[in-house]
Amino acid sequence: MSRHYFVFVRAILVALGLSLLPLLIGNMILENFAVHQARNEMGAIADRYITRSETAISDVVEGLRQMQVKGLTSCTRQNQAEFEKTLAQNPVINAIGIVDPRGVPMCYVPSQLNPGSSILPALQPDAPRVGIAMSWAEYQGVRTALVSWKLKNGWRLVANISPSILAIEPGPDYLRSASEIEVRLGRDHVWVNPVTNPSHPVIMGSNYIEEFAGSNIYPISVMVRSDMDAVMSLVRELKIIAVIACSGVAIFLITLGVWLSWKPEKDAEDDFVASIRNNEFIPYYQPVVDIETGELRGCEMLMRWQLPNGKVISPGQFMTYAETSGHIFEMTRSIMRQSIEDLGELYSRHPELKVSVNLFAGHFNDRSVVDDILDIYEGSAIALNQVVMEVTERQPLEDIDLARKIIAELQAHGIRVALDDVGTGHGGLAYLQKLGMDIVKIDKMFIDPLGREENAFRLVDAIAELADTMNMGIIAEGVEKYEQIALLRELGVSSAQGYIFSRPLSARKYLEFAEDIFSDRANPVRSLEEMRKSLEQAADEEQA
Repeated sequence: MSRHYFVFVRAILVALGLSLLPLLIGNMILENFAVHQARNEMGAIADRYITRSETAISDVVEGLRQMQVKGLTSCTRQNQAEFEKTLAQNPVINAIGIVDPRGVPMCYVPSQLNPGSSILPALQPDAPRVGIAMSWAEYQGVRTALVSWKLKNGWRLVANISPSILAIEPGPDYLRSASEIEVRLGRDHVWVNPVTNPSHPVIMGSNYIEEFAGSNIYPISVMVRSDMDAVMSLVRELKIIAVIACSGVAIFLITLGVWLSWKPEKDAEDDFVASIRNNEFIPYYQPVVDIETGELRGCEMLMRWQLPNGKVISPGQFMTYAETSGHIFEMTRSIMRQSIEDLGELYSRHPELKVSVNLFAGHFNDRSVVDDILDIYEGSAIALNQVVMEVTERQPLEDIDLARKIIAELQAHGIRVALDDVGTGHGGLAYLQKLGMDIVKIDKMFIDPLGREENAFRLVDAIAELADTMNMGIIAEGVEKYEQIALLRELGVSSAQGYIFSRPLSARKYLEFAEDIFSDRANPVRSLEEMRKSLEQAADEEQA
């Protein structure tokens, strides 16, 4: 007998014998919802503390750098007076001073330490310019974070960060009364416990959930722990309603479960395989433009599902299933083959153009992806040195060492490798260090706030500087405003893609876009600058 027959019989027996099954299912769904909701809230709490901590430390680092620029690097009375002005202007800092190479303060404003006591470790020869540590002495009864800035003579400017920066709203009421939040600086030092309810035995009990968050910039981590009883209070009333309704929905849920686990699953799988066989998954191309000259650098190839009726479905509706089912491998091979048909003639005439292909973490579980790429592109109208493979850090790689070998093999054939979604996923700087990337792509989430948030400017500046130091190319994604282009130029970023230039295009429209640029009928950057100047001139005339 078939598996589906046994599923049907089992469902009927359970429906007849256990009228409480809907209650059990309902309770499980409600509890999972409560945990999911609580984890979302706890994750948001942790992210708020990370953001606040990063902002505070970045502000202090910038303040210390400005002090060095102004020459406030000695303990003269005039300099100490300037220290006091800085304290009055910056609520993040509660003390400023200068320490010698042993970590002993030479002067400190306000003065509250025992003379001769060290507050920092001794300066090591290879110490970085910026240091972050916990204070070795207590400041007003509270251990505080110290940020130091190394001077040329071995002295260090140092500032205490006020613990009050973490006095922020910890979360919703139902979690606040039974949660514990711990902010750590480095692995071993608790910076501060901003929220602890001593009347509730969170630490003593074993029934709790935890969420962690870490900074990609500084050695900061946040742990949020909440009591499970408090988490379940979110759905307590709904569970009472589920008890009342259990008998009425039992048969419906069993029948629905049988139907969902049988025919639709098989039909959906068959339809998906047929769509792959019929080449309904096609490539779209989003142009990458040189924001200095307006020249075309190439494109990123994106996958779309084009139904027989002409409707185009975005990848968000099918990509997760494609990856988990394993169909993504054949789909990727298919659009790579189609890219040669679409772009071969153009790319053979313009060998400077690149085409980027997105890979997911599963492509790096074995080296078959190398064979696929060589079988398709080697000897084709698109040369191997025109191909870029994009690796996203939104999904963790299972075997970093194997991934590094695969990437090295691709690079040996002239294929370049880009790290996509930088700063948004699991790998962070570790991927840049270990995988030997050629290109860094700055995610849209960092580009959107450019021009509005100072921290966004600093983060993009840091990524650009890191890429330059490591001799990597850099591309900004999701550019939508001319002001972002101007700021990216200022930061040394020369290539970008986004809706300001073009949405992802079909092959025909991408070729038209490229030919317009190469024939000088259109220059995206020049057109934007002329439009901007025209609008500014019109505004000036209207005011006049």
